[in-house]
Amino acid sequence: MHIIAALYHFTRFPDPAALRGPLAQLCCAQGVTGTLLLAGEGINGTIAGTRAGIDAVLAHIRALPGCADLDWKESHSAAEPFGRMKVRLKREIVTMGQAQVDPLAGTGHYVDPADWNALISAPDVAVIDTRNDYEVAIGTFEGAVNPETASFRDFPAWWAANRDRFHNKRIAMFCTGGIRCEKSTNYLLGEGVPEVFHLKGGILKYLEEVAEPDSLWRGECFVFDGRVSVGHGLREGPHELCHACRRPILPSDRTRPEFEEGVSCHHCIAETTADDKARFRERQKQIALSRARGERHLGRADFED
Repeated sequence: MHIIAALYHFTRFPDPAALRGPLAQLCCAQGVTGTLLLAGEGINGTIAGTRAGIDAVLAHIRALPGCADLDWKESHSAAEPFGRMKVRLKREIVTMGQAQVDPLAGTGHYVDPADWNALISAPDVAVIDTRNDYEVAIGTFEGAVNPETASFRDFPAWWAANRDRFHNKRIAMFCTGGIRCEKSTNYLLGEGVPEVFHLKGGILKYLEEVAEPDSLWRGECFVFDGRVSVGHGLREGPHELCHACRRPILPSDRTRPEFEEGVSCHHCIAETTADDKARFRERQKQIALSRARGERHLGRADFED
């Protein structure tokens, strides 16, 4: 059984590049896989490994500047959820592209999962899903607004075009684990929205703590690892990943005429050229050859939030 730890923490790293090598070396030494992003504003990522390996890496991260109170969410997977370990340097640990946004300067009010249903059921509250459109497509909260954004970077433009819809409304926002809401709520506060709230611990914490009969969540939650989706109790969901476009698909979607393993699905068949598909077929061929030799092919293990 593999332990999966999803984490983020906003803090000031004066020299994130200096942190990369020791962190990567420790992860590899402990057999931990996944992705960790480092930037001047902090750390973000998801890792998987043994209990001892995860504990060692978390202890190392908690010892980094300003990370003593690091929080994380754990779940489990029978299959290995990542193919390798990556520690990357980024400008932002979650990309919004708004230089003035600083979660350390203030965020919306945190709302515990136990109190979330009451908040989003109030008539003066507008609930906004800050995730990408392909994530929202497989699950969201009842009554939530879908901005239909392709990436988090698109959210400010969506808000500028739609803010009048939310006049005199309190705003409640949510995302997978909470990190996007740290930035989006700070952004709305900077835009003059007086009352902004967000789900503490994100959808994952809600699905972990709120019993299914009491839940206002509908569908599955997309996750950025090999499980693809999870439901209540963080049980692994039915979704698979199209390895051409990395969107979630159901097993039944494999029977559709647009589906070709590693090459296309009904979401992306019209989005790629013939040359793209030829490259994808060659990649798929190499994956099959690696499997036949009993080796691991790393061309697929690239999940990021």
